[in-house]
Amino acid sequence: MIVMTRIDYRLLHGQVAFAWTNNLSANAILIANDSVAKDVFRKKTLQLAKPDNSKLIFKTISDSAEAIKSGVTDKYRVFVIVENISDAYRLAKLTPEIKLIDLGLSAKVENSKNIAKSVYVTDDEIEKLTDLENDGIKVVVQQAPTDSAPEFSSLVTKER
Repeated sequence: MIVMTRIDYRLLHGQVAFAWTNNLSANAILIANDSVAKDVFRKKTLQLAKPDNSKLIFKTISDSAEAIKSGVTDKYRVFVIVENISDAYRLAKLTPEIKLIDLGLSAKVENSKNIAKSVYVTDDEIEKLTDLENDGIKVVVQQAPTDSAPEFSSLVTKER
């Protein structure tokens, strides 16, 4: 069962590993990212932040979608973490089981707009997240579990 998908360019770090995992009662963390899945050093580094009571899995976007669709993740409360909006979009389009995406932290890049604390989006990313919302996926912007969780579309509407 997928409890939440989070976009966070830092992937697994203290706040995600402990505050979010505990808040969601997640017992498995899936890092879905093509480059991390193939990078031994990054995987070893991220494993240092893994909570003791959780399983940590690294898969490419397509392998993540296949694992979720196959049912192999059904026995876990899975917290999916992706590095960027493009990864979230690809995974959500392949995985109907994803119903909630948290845009936690997205890096500032050229031509991006700041829509919330530490959340930057480009026009292309706005289109992708709006498309996901139109597909019925709830997209919220929330850094920590105790923060408010406004819907993405309400923040973008204010910007335009």
